[in-house]
Amino acid sequence: MIPASYHRTSTSLLDVEYLEWNPEGQHTAVLVHGWPDSVRTWFEVAPILAVAGFRVLAPSVRGYAGTQFLSPDTPRSGQLSALGRDLIEFLQALQLDQPLLVGHDWGARAVANAAGLHSGIGSHLVMISVGYGTNTLGQPLSLEQAKNYWYHWYMDTPIGRKSLAEDRNAFARIMWDTWAPPGWFDEQEFAATAEAFDNPDWVEIVTHSYRHRWGLVAGDPAYDADEKLLSVLPVLATPTLVLHGDADGVNPIYSSEGKERWFTGPYQRKVMQGIGHFPQRESSQRVADEILKFCGVRS
Repeated sequence: MIPASYHRTSTSLLDVEYLEWNPEGQHTAVLVHGWPDSVRTWFEVAPILAVAGFRVLAPSVRGYAGTQFLSPDTPRSGQLSALGRDLIEFLQALQLDQPLLVGHDWGARAVANAAGLHSGIGSHLVMISVGYGTNTLGQPLSLEQAKNYWYHWYMDTPIGRKSLAEDRNAFARIMWDTWAPPGWFDEQEFAATAEAFDNPDWVEIVTHSYRHRWGLVAGDPAYDADEKLLSVLPVLATPTLVLHGDADGVNPIYSSEGKERWFTGPYQRKVMQGIGHFPQRESSQRVADEILKFCGVRS
């Protein structure tokens, strides 16, 4: 097993904590976690990619674990354009040239937004458990999906924000319990992952992210230009793979269907039978194999 090491780098706004496997790898992969999760979500996939020859980097997203803002005056925005810009600046800080970009949940939205804002920034995109174009305020939203998004609306109420602030771990645990088939995780792994939620900015960033997504709160003006660019869904030329579990308890598989028209490069979508919202945790070997196959790298 190839071990990981912790490192830090700075962008214009953040001191970013990240994990690295196989620093001398022939290729580079950047893995971006989602909510409510942490870099631990890649602990099984990353070593497989590393053995296959990748240098693997996994940053903690703003508001998670040891990633910190450089200034107390920076708005604690969770808007999705900010996550895309953070990723672009992370790649630039480490002088990474067209790495493979893999994202789950929030991370999938981050890699897609980074590609939309900076054409050609990645060699390939892999989006896990999220369909492209599901960020926008005007998106079609079924009643089933609205039901699944209960926590979005709940966090827009005073009692919901209070609930998140007072017991963030209990709030996150509900998602782990309901977004995938029973028995997919153990208590020790949840507890270790939840340590990333102790970041002092986590609650503010989480609540802002979901409120902003539905037009209920203003964004950081620093991202107005990026928001404008992303307001009309960019067509992407980057080869893209979507992996989606058919037992996903928050994003039904139909939410990632019919997206081919937004891609001019190679595009594949794989549905994983019996897998919930966390494929990289629930079926790590399959996820790694699909990524390597899509990139044309032998495992």
